[in-house]
Formats: sequence, structure tokens, C-alpha cells
Amino acid sequence: MHRTTSVCPVCLKPIPAVRVERDGRYVQEKTCPEHGDFSTLVWQGSEALEDWTGPREETGAEDGLGCPQDCGLCGNHLRTTCCALLEVTGRCNLHCRFCFADGAQTQDPPLERVKGWIDDIARQTGGALLQLSGGEPTLRDDLPEIIACAKRAGCRYVQLNTNGLRLAEEPDYLRALVQSGLDIVFLQFDGVDDEIYRTLRGRALLKDKGAAILACAGENVGVVLVPTLVPGVNTHQIGDILRFGLAWSPTVRGVHFQPVSYFGRVPQLPEDGQRYTMGQLLDDIVEQTGGLFPRESLVPSSCDHPLCGLHGDYIALPKGEVYPLSNRNRPPAPCCCAPDPAQQNREYIGSRWSGPEEGCCCTPEADIHSLDGFLQWKQARGFTITSMNFQDAGNLDVERLRQCSLHVYRDGKLIPFCAAYLSPLAL
Repeated sequence: MHRTTSVCPVCLKPIPAVRVERDGRYVQEKTCPEHGDFSTLVWQGSEALEDWTGPREETGAEDGLGCPQDCGLCGNHLRTTCCALLEVTGRCNLHCRFCFADGAQTQDPPLERVKGWIDDIARQTGGALLQLSGGEPTLRDDLPEIIACAKRAGCRYVQLNTNGLRLAEEPDYLRALVQSGLDIVFLQFDGVDDEIYRTLRGRALLKDKGAAILACAGENVGVVLVPTLVPGVNTHQIGDILRFGLAWSPTVRGVHFQPVSYFGRVPQLPEDGQRYTMGQLLDDIVEQTGGLFPRESLVPSSCDHPLCGLHGDYIALPKGEVYPLSNRNRPPAPCCCAPDPAQQNREYIGSRWSGPEEGCCCTPEADIHSLDGFLQWKQARGFTITSMNFQDAGNLDVERLRQCSLHVYRDGKLIPFCAAYLSPLAL
């Protein structure tokens, strides 16, 4: 049993919660005095949760701290900002079944206001990786100016969260984004057949996704594929998505899996069969790729809570093979002056997801087992697997929330992502 604090899924009031094992499945249990008892699946798979997280203190079980209602980066928050997300529009050219945003078709905030927000983010974070999001941010014609402003303000990396439709259709628009300083395209990518897109996004999109990746290849900008994983819809295609990404290396720099969470447009409290946990993702990556990505190469997040994320670091070799660089059985090198983990993580994902340096996009001829050859291969053919396991009102855990380094900027505050999008769920 592990104690923490959660919220009632109906009224969102903070309530005590415990994480317990039930027949190899790990659930969060909690009771609201007004709305009753709740039990939510938080982990299942062939690996025990304790083997993944290691021993951990109960840091989220205190009373009276006000989290998540008054959430921001208070003195009890354990991480600075790795990535800052800024919504630059509420408009979108899709109406997806699963979306953490409500997609309100509101008027875009004026450019000068957005520039002021960016200056404030840069001041507060010391130049965090900036994620431009929405809505669909490419609906803004002035997005190149927004990116240029972020670079001038000192944002180390600029990432565009997008469905890719405008990038596929307007190469001149993409070129303007890249010339303004765009580093990373975070591309919605749910599978390798159109039935999945019809189910999740309302229309066939696979051809558009391929065109967007091809356009990014022409501009030498790095692409990360971002699948929303929904049980019964696309979790059987995890291996296919990874092989697709490898085939597009070095333009595709990795795959970032996001198991479905229930907020935004999905207001119903889900049953456990509608959950997809990190333990299941670990099993499916290994099994669906036939061990191409070894289990020991998939490592818990050392910045955010281990239940929030994983990463694996690789070199993409010819013929769909990989050379693992990460290994959770390898002890970290000791250091008496380790940097802030959020800043360290920012540099890791920023450098690994950005496009290869000019002239680095071809397969190196050097021997990968030599020092020079290894460095050439790592730069030219780097590939990552990452995941972010978002929380909703059903499974929110304050202990995880306090270790969050992905923050949403709103009204001058930086708010942990899952607190920013937290919404009540109907029974």
C-alpha cells in the first residue's frame, strides 16, 4: 500500500488515496464523502510496478497544501520547467474524438499579447523548450513571427504541436517556420492505416501524415511521431508505428507515445478496460517489435515521476535495426554537481528531437565501433522512444504532479500539465 492524495473525479476536491496491488494489477482507491468510492487501474503488465519505480517515499500524502486547486510552481513543487506549453489558438481544422483541449473556436489572442507571454515564459524559465500548441497552431498565419519572437526571447528550442495538415499542403509556410527558428515538429500520428484515423480523428489522414513528414525532410527539421494510444483502436499497432518511424529516419527522430487520458472532450469516468498503462506499453513495445527494442533499454523518467514517463535512446541502423544506447541496468555515472534534472531533460529531448545537422542526414560510412564513427552515427541517425502518461481526475496522484516538469502557461503562471487540464468526470 502506498498513500498519496488525489481528487474526487466528480467534484475535484482533494481526498486521500492509496495505491494497492490486486492480483497483479495496481489500482488507486479513494473515497469522497459526497460521491462515494472509486477504484482506478494505474499499472498492469508482466513487470511489477515496484521494479519499475524502485522504492519511493510517500511525498503526496500531506494535508492542507491546496494542490491541485491552487496549482502553480509553489515551494512544494519538486521540478523546474523542462517544457513550457503555450496555447496560441483555440481554433482547429479537425474535431478529434480524443483531445485534451476543448477546441473552442475562439478568436486568436493578438500577436503582441502572445509575444508578451513568450517573454514572460523565457524570464520565468531561463529559456525552457517552448511547445506551441492549441487548437491547431498552424491556423495562425503569423506563426513564423511567434517562433522568431521565442528565439529572440531566449527559448533554447521551439517545438510545434500539430496535426500536420498545413505543413503537407503549404511548403512555403513550413519553410517560413523553419527559417524563423522552428526546431521540432511534434506530429499527431496514431497508426499506419486510415481506419484508425477515421475512428480517432474523423477522416482518413495517413496520406497527409506522409506528406507532412516528406515536407519536413526537405527542410531538415526533426519530426517526432505522437500517437494517442486507445485500447481497442490502435494499441495493436505500436510495433508498426515504431517500424514506420525507423523507416523515415533520420527525419523522424523518435516516437512519443501518449496513453489516452480522460479530460477535454471525454468527460465520462472510464472503466479499467478503457485504460492503457505504462506497464502494458512496456510489454507491447518489446513484444510487437520482436525484441528489437530490448526491455532493459526502456528507462523510467529520472526527471518526472517514473509513472509519468519512459525513454529509450537508440541509433537507427540500416535494414530497420537499432543500436541501443540506454540501459536501465547500467548505473548512472556519479556526479557531485549534477544539473537541474528539468534542464538536463530539456537538453536531452531538444538535442535528440531536432533535425540532424546540415550534411548529417545520410548514413555515415564510419565504423560505429570507433569513437568518431559512433559520434557520427549518433548525430545523424539518433532515434528515441518516449512516453508521457497523463493523469485525469480518475487517477490523479499529487505525488506525481509535484514532480512534473511539463508546464502550461496561463495568466502569468506555469501550471503542471495535468493540473491545467484537470476536469470533472461524469459517473
